[in-house]
Amino acid sequence: MKKITGILAVIVLLVGSGAWFWGIQEPGPEEMDSIIVAYSPFESTALFWIAEDRHFFEENGIDITLREYDSGAASLAGVVNGEADIAVGVSEFPLVRKAFQNANISAIGNIDKGEFIYLVARQDRGITNVSDLRGKRVGTTIGTVSEFHLGRLLMLHGMTMQDITLIDIETPAGWVNAVADGDIDAISTAQPYANAAGDRLGANAVVLPAQGSQPVFGLIVSTDDWIRDHPDLAVRFLMSLAQAEEYIHTHPAESRAIVQNRLNLDAGYIDTVWQQNQFTLSLDQSLITAMEGEARWMIANNLTNATNIPDFHDYISTESLSSVKPASVNIIGIQ
Repeated sequence: MKKITGILAVIVLLVGSGAWFWGIQEPGPEEMDSIIVAYSPFESTALFWIAEDRHFFEENGIDITLREYDSGAASLAGVVNGEADIAVGVSEFPLVRKAFQNANISAIGNIDKGEFIYLVARQDRGITNVSDLRGKRVGTTIGTVSEFHLGRLLMLHGMTMQDITLIDIETPAGWVNAVADGDIDAISTAQPYANAAGDRLGANAVVLPAQGSQPVFGLIVSTDDWIRDHPDLAVRFLMSLAQAEEYIHTHPAESRAIVQNRLNLDAGYIDTVWQQNQFTLSLDQSLITAMEGEARWMIANNLTNATNIPDFHDYISTESLSSVKPASVNIIGIQ
């Protein structure tokens, strides 16, 4: 477990000054602290956009600068490469990959558990179910959670990645056009791009859920150095997201509208995905369980030279969230 020093002192300071959680006074411009936030435009970032729209970050003394990336894996790489301070809405699979590389990063919170990875296939290529993928050209973005769920879906149907021709597709336009134009036979990708590809294919589309019963997480990740050096800022960042979570409960229609407008989603789609996501600020044991399963899959598929699963407790820092929302932290082995 990674100990982040200074949290207790920060809590005492905040409580003693009366600037605690929703009671915090909005600071003047000279008091604002800057955070560069990396994100990819998926609904797993919903709490972040609500916090931004409702000015919760400003109320907590934070000035946000945005860096957009095409995928959660790319946004996490942006943090590792020093392009941003925090990545929001990152799925757990890129963190698993970075753990195998001994990256000095940690998740300080999770803001979503969702279902949004789908397989979109062409019927005219002889595909009506998962077993028909054998020998086909199947696209995904390598290194993202879509790759993992494609591999897991194949495994559940008695196949491996070696039974398909895997095509790496890196751009949002490619996630739609590659399968719609017939360059590949199927793709494993996230919403809303899965819906867009299905719409392009029309009656020729086969759209299948890829996740089964395993949710995709939406993590908040930073470097260990940043977490250590900015304990008060990490706490205030999470405070803002906790306020956004409360706002979702008290203003559900307004919250949907904020996310719909920010991510440019249609009303029908946002109504559907709202039921498929749990926008809750937490860190719980299911995250460790999911990461361990993904690590085993990586080892079995020779995607790492490692033979042992990393200790993922070393890649989760609970101190900041424990000070903001202690009841939401429930990971065995971390106090």
